[in-house]
Amino acid sequence: MHDDGEALQRAYDFRESSRRSFLIGSAATALVAADLVTTRVIQGRREATRILPLDDEEARARFPNDRWVLFPGYKTSWEEGLWILNSLRPALSRRAQMAVMGYSNRGLDINNVVATMNRYVENFRLERLYFYGHSFGGMVAVEVAARLRDRGIPVELILLDSSPSSRYDVRDQRMFDGVVRLYEAGVRVPISVRGTYELGERIVHKNERTWSQIVDQTLEQLSPLAPSSELIQTQSSYIYHFDVARFRLSLGDTKVVFAGNPDDGVVDYATARSGWARSLPDNVVSVDLRTEGALPAHASPQWNPLVYQGVVSAVQREYIPVPRGGGWKRFF
Repeated sequence: MHDDGEALQRAYDFRESSRRSFLIGSAATALVAADLVTTRVIQGRREATRILPLDDEEARARFPNDRWVLFPGYKTSWEEGLWILNSLRPALSRRAQMAVMGYSNRGLDINNVVATMNRYVENFRLERLYFYGHSFGGMVAVEVAARLRDRGIPVELILLDSSPSSRYDVRDQRMFDGVVRLYEAGVRVPISVRGTYELGERIVHKNERTWSQIVDQTLEQLSPLAPSSELIQTQSSYIYHFDVARFRLSLGDTKVVFAGNPDDGVVDYATARSGWARSLPDNVVSVDLRTEGALPAHASPQWNPLVYQGVVSAVQREYIPVPRGGGWKRFF
């Protein structure tokens, strides 16, 4: 009788355990399915490439037809792009109004970015353009500037903030190599999986961030406002295939300035610096500006506004004189 009681208890425990396992498995499946649905919703909300203005009344009054346009870096949302731009506002607003290029969640399409920029110039009858390339955004800024010049729209200056000149400047090759392979195989990465990876990657590179920054940057990738996985994968593919040599003769008189940090753990400061100077010898006017003291060391104006405002101010004093009179005036 005792053995029969134990057998019945084991059977009951097994049933309860199986029931719990089934419920846990079902919940996990539902979570992944919900995550995939959320990903599609995010993509649907931001399907179109848009240029997002950062309003500044004084800059609007002083520079009605001049713009600084920020090209956000890898995995940067529209909101974070505006945050970065607002961090630079005290310096940038001394020369122009400001806006952020908002990439489509359907994926990075350079043709679409160029067309959007072209319409923006025509709609606002812009006279001068300055580009701020935030990390990988510097690659995009250079190509867009070259292609706009083909349309008769010159860009006065491009400021590259810790931008790699090629995929070989990216320290962790495994990071975007894997994402590129998944993208080219047609695989989308769910947001929850991406968030877990982001947390692990940032903890590994803890020396570059505070714990508060680690938490904030990881949660950004889980936010319903985060860039889509498709956008991130196409950005990775763009970095992987970028060839700056194609634009050596395409930038005309555009000045290019590189600023970076020797302690950068994401992009190799030395190779990126020399890569831009070597590849665009007729355009690069400076590679000597540094963002020393910034934490994280890689492209972080939103966390270190005073450091980056100082760099921007130095660039503007040297290469963007304050317009006087009507001698510079022209409409593209």
